[in-house]
Amino acid sequence: MTATKAEYGTPLRILHINSSARLADSTTRALGNDVVSSLEERHGQIEVTHRDLAKGLPFVDEAWVDANFTAVENRSEQQQDTLAYSDGLVAEIEAADVIVIGVPVYNFSIPATLKAWIDLVARAGLTFRYTEDGPQGLLNGKKTYLSMASGGVVIDGPADFATPYLRHALGFIGIDDVEVVAA
Repeated sequence: MTATKAEYGTPLRILHINSSARLADSTTRALGNDVVSSLEERHGQIEVTHRDLAKGLPFVDEAWVDANFTAVENRSEQQQDTLAYSDGLVAEIEAADVIVIGVPVYNFSIPATLKAWIDLVARAGLTFRYTEDGPQGLLNGKKTYLSMASGGVVIDGPADFATPYLRHALGFIGIDDVEVVAA
């Protein structure tokens, strides 16, 4: 039997992301809460960081791109401020052992807010790097659960563009241990 972090007195750090626009009666929010509760039952001590994308987040714009592609040591104070929100999102991922993402399938894909989150955390030199063999993710060793509700779209079916996209996008930044919990 494998020892859990709680047996060593260290809580399991969970980043719980909700991307449903529905604040009440959301299947993915309920399912994500169930996943977090199951992790608590299994591991004992947990620390949960909540990120609710329905509350809004900035989109990548020209100022963000310019700041992101300026070497860290050459960034102006304004460029640092421009990237501060993105830096915080990346820090949340780096600090987490497990990530739980509530994902409703909207029009065969993910909500725009979740796409914006991915845009803000997929950062060359920070969450992935380019090598001679192609891109290499830098956020390795994290288990991710996608709590998904899709209405009439079958998860991993021919009309599901959300699941393969998320597996690819997360794998791109090094998170390749992804499990789908579907409603």
